[in-house]
Amino acid sequence: MRELSMHIMDIVENSISAKASLVQIIIRESIRKNILEIEIIDDGAGMDKSLLESVDDPFTTTRTTRKVGLGIPLFKAAVERCGGIFKIESKPKK
Repeated sequence: MRELSMHIMDIVENSISAKASLVQIIIRESIRKNILEIEIIDDGAGMDKSLLESVDDPFTTTRTTRKVGLGIPLFKAAVERCGGIFKIESKPKK
């Protein structure tokens, strides 16, 4: 669980870097269905289709200070190691 919390914090930091003024973290658990759902919603800049399609590539980043972006790829890997499904949705703000 600690690993997941660190990934959540990393995504929240990304949201803040993308000028989000509101970040919501919603966690739903169903022991009966064996489901843990983590939803992170923000009002940041968003991602265009091109970035969204490559966001799980560790060599995709919008940062200029380094050439790798490991936050989302590592979060996705952790989810998949648990047998989960990773889904991300975004659209650029106008």
